[in-house]
Amino acid sequence: MLNRRNFLNGLPRSRPTPPDRYWLHVNRSAMACRFEVTMPPSEHSGVVVARDALDEVDRLEEQLTIFRESSEVTFINQEAASAPVRVESTLFELLLLCQQLYCETDGAFDITSGPLSKCWGFLRRQNRVPTFDEIEAARLYIGSDKLLLDCESHTIRFARPGVEINLGSIGKGYALDRIAATMRGRVRTALLSAGSSSILAFGSGDIGHNGWSVGVRHPKYLDRRLALLRLRDCAMSTSGSEEQYFLHEGKRYGHIIDPRTGQPAERVAGVTVIAGSAAVSDALATAFYVGGPELAERYCSRHPDVLAIMLEADAERPVVFGNNSKCEVEMI
Repeated sequence: MLNRRNFLNGLPRSRPTPPDRYWLHVNRSAMACRFEVTMPPSEHSGVVVARDALDEVDRLEEQLTIFRESSEVTFINQEAASAPVRVESTLFELLLLCQQLYCETDGAFDITSGPLSKCWGFLRRQNRVPTFDEIEAARLYIGSDKLLLDCESHTIRFARPGVEINLGSIGKGYALDRIAATMRGRVRTALLSAGSSSILAFGSGDIGHNGWSVGVRHPKYLDRRLALLRLRDCAMSTSGSEEQYFLHEGKRYGHIIDPRTGQPAERVAGVTVIAGSAAVSDALATAFYVGGPELAERYCSRHPDVLAIMLEADAERPVVFGNNSKCEVEMI
């Protein structure tokens, strides 16, 4: 739903710009997407800072991916069913956050849902419709309550063999938070993006601006915008299956699975979440897509810094839940 090419409303489009007025872009490919740092011309000294900050993404990918034998998460998945595994401190804090979000979303966000993604063939893009028995067998290993986290020893243990963790539904947002932490204090303002799913804005944009303008693409009509947001010191993530899905016997199956049922979520066309951190907005976008308007409304009413824009699959007009003082919303 994010339209990354239309982030910056103020960019000149009709006449050449003096070289010292060009917007600055630094990017890096990682985590199967492109991370990009955008800065106004006034931050020309921030290019080196941005390059250094993007080095953190490479380190995080090496730590968090399930597709490399050398990663810390792979080691956890291999060993934690047998004995407690000591976890690096920042990763341990991330796992605590994931377990907290699992509880707060009634299981709609769950980093243990990997066996279901495998069952449906989504992890390796070998799309298939599993049998009922296959889904039920996979569900035996699902549930972040099966992750036994010890805050004293910073260890994790799985409650049973077959459990595994996959941080794909929060990892890109978490990486943006880490990039921002590296850049803050050295750069006044920047817009950070991870592919087409997550954005983090800090500062107010160019001199005289009061935020970064970001277009939200319509999940049903991809050539249209659903809303225009102005972000300042907050993060935004989107979730939808308009691009990742497969057809089987005339039925459409999206790639986002409800870990509580084992079936692809299908009630929501798309959802955009604004929160204080990109890790939280990333996770909640998935959770609200799975849990629907009831979960979004309940969660936002309890967390005043979270805002959600949701378009249900059978609706033409979106619904806005909650509020965030760092984000201005203009529905289109």
